[in-house]
Amino acid sequence: MQKNSEVEKYNFAYTWNRELSWLDFNRRVLEEGARETVPALERLKFVSIFSSNLDEFFMVRVGSLFDLSTVSPDEIDNKSGMTPGKQLKEIYKAIPGLIRRKQEVWRSVQEKLKQYSIRDLTYEDLTEEEQARIETYFQQFIYPVISPQVVGSHHPIPHFVNKALYVTALLKNGGGKASLGFIPIPESLPAYLIPAEGDAEKGRYIRIETILTHFAPELFGRYDVDECCTICATRNADIQFDDDKFEDEESDFRNRVSTLLKKRRSLDIMRLEIDREISREFFEKLTRRIRVRNRQVYRDETPLNMKYVFQLIGELPESLSTPLLYPEYTPRWPESLTKGRSIIEQVKSGDHLLFFPFDAVDPFLELLNEAADRDDVLSIKITIYRLASTSRIARILCRAAENGKDVLVMMELRARFDEANNIAWSKVMEEAGCEVVYGVENYKCHSKVCLITLKERGHLSYITQVGTGNYNEKTNAQYTDLSLMTASREIGEDGVAFFRNMLVNNLEGSYKELLVAPAGIRKAVLKHIDEETEKGSDGYICIKANAVTERHVIDRLQKASDAGVEIHLIIRGICCICPEVSGYTENIHVKRIVGRYLEHARIYCFGRGEEAKLYISSADLMTRNLRRRVEVACPVHDPDIRQQLLWILQTELQDESESGGFSSQDEFMKQSIHRIPQVAARPAEPAESRRPGLLERLRRRLSI
Repeated sequence: MQKNSEVEKYNFAYTWNRELSWLDFNRRVLEEGARETVPALERLKFVSIFSSNLDEFFMVRVGSLFDLSTVSPDEIDNKSGMTPGKQLKEIYKAIPGLIRRKQEVWRSVQEKLKQYSIRDLTYEDLTEEEQARIETYFQQFIYPVISPQVVGSHHPIPHFVNKALYVTALLKNGGGKASLGFIPIPESLPAYLIPAEGDAEKGRYIRIETILTHFAPELFGRYDVDECCTICATRNADIQFDDDKFEDEESDFRNRVSTLLKKRRSLDIMRLEIDREISREFFEKLTRRIRVRNRQVYRDETPLNMKYVFQLIGELPESLSTPLLYPEYTPRWPESLTKGRSIIEQVKSGDHLLFFPFDAVDPFLELLNEAADRDDVLSIKITIYRLASTSRIARILCRAAENGKDVLVMMELRARFDEANNIAWSKVMEEAGCEVVYGVENYKCHSKVCLITLKERGHLSYITQVGTGNYNEKTNAQYTDLSLMTASREIGEDGVAFFRNMLVNNLEGSYKELLVAPAGIRKAVLKHIDEETEKGSDGYICIKANAVTERHVIDRLQKASDAGVEIHLIIRGICCICPEVSGYTENIHVKRIVGRYLEHARIYCFGRGEEAKLYISSADLMTRNLRRRVEVACPVHDPDIRQQLLWILQTELQDESESGGFSSQDEFMKQSIHRIPQVAARPAEPAESRRPGLLERLRRRLSI
């Protein structure tokens, strides 16, 4: 956001508002749920993912715009010229169409699942025997833990917990006076029940809100239930971590973050969802009491909280679920590494690239395990943004510290919605003897760097791992990411400088190889774009990232397009540059891939062939990543790995399985993933003796 005078210089003819671009991305996620070629339970997952994405969008993006519209209503978005209020208006206008489409897709998926005896039941769908079983469960396990309440002079409206469900009733007393009744659904209750016995019936389930709605007329004493619905409130979750304020506090940063997490529970309501059509009387009474505007209220006849979907699928008998899911894929051990041999010694012989989730994360875990136990390893330093709740990586770091290694963990406590998990792990690692520091003042540390320092024959050497994704074994199996392991002395020395600089809040440090934001990546990207621009039609740029929002990068790309440079962008999510706009971006082409795995790898390519400058990076080309985060991009020099990266880019660009610039990851995987170039296992001889080139270009077909 910028002031009006600063935005006048921008041309909006080839740019798009960030929020509306994101809504378009989420629409594409939903459309995966509509694709008949996607297995039925996977389609259900996509609808659930669409819903959770939209939840977070309201909590974070709508929440921050709401705040901005209050404190700085005249600020202008430099991609669209819209004020915060105008952006909110456009968002609220776009949402109803997305919800209607969600309902269509949901119904279509439900009809498909019925063919396989998987049904979301109403109470009327239950047999008499099933109803009796549910009623017994209700009396024994639900009724004792619920707290129905009537709103009145002695009973104020409840505090609506973010994303919690409330069965809500319009009540009438004997004289016809209307009141509101609420039944908060406790987290202790299951999201659904299976009303029948036997594996063949385990696909039939009834949601807990459906059960409570049925029994609501019995729960409000002398009141009659005139109408009933389920509601769900989404609150602003965009808490601000003001480091300047922390500097004046005696309490440590971890305690302050814990305090702010509690504040998140009481921020303003951004959205109210209602699961059915209700009367005007009920609607007005409800919205007036909750204090939300009409534009913030949405009727959504699908489940209002779909987190249960993944649990349900996991609990289905395999005979039901297996035919309706993607065939299981087991990550492979990369052919460039020999099982049973020291990973450290193999990395000393040459660089190695892991491509998750197709490659297993095991080689990196073995690298850490080896470093934790080897006598010649002095220290392990690592940046952590998001950890798995049961993290093997964290446990290995703890063991390394217990073995006497110097272990430095730069833990980012401000990773949104992972704050509590990171706080918990930081305590565990401190207790094990790790030195834990909490990032950099005023900047989130989003980089993925691990530095292992060894002392051999009186000299220091380094193994450095630089990646595009988190040190999280769970997401390693769900996201496409890249992880480079190298013994390059230059990169290792840059790693030493990186951690030294971060510990003293020096963001302007100099590096030989690594690009480090906020000072280095943006500057280097703009420089490389300018270099390609000077080549005119001989220039070439290909960037794979999650998002492009940085205005200066967008304008330089537009200038390069004007000069005739061929530009390809492979962007999963937000893309604020409009491709192929006559007179502006005719030479910019955008591909988008949504599918089984979340596209998360970042690759920058400037130029063609052997002269191309190739990087992998933790940074998207977003203003926040380039200017307000600590990010790292690493150049790739190894010819085999360069060929692997170019193959990934070329394969995704060549996929024409869908029109309109969108690509199907499912088709990409089916048709192409077995052809990922692999480097054969390298011998133990020094790197100088290796002959360049891929020893194997095509793999045997993988069954996925």
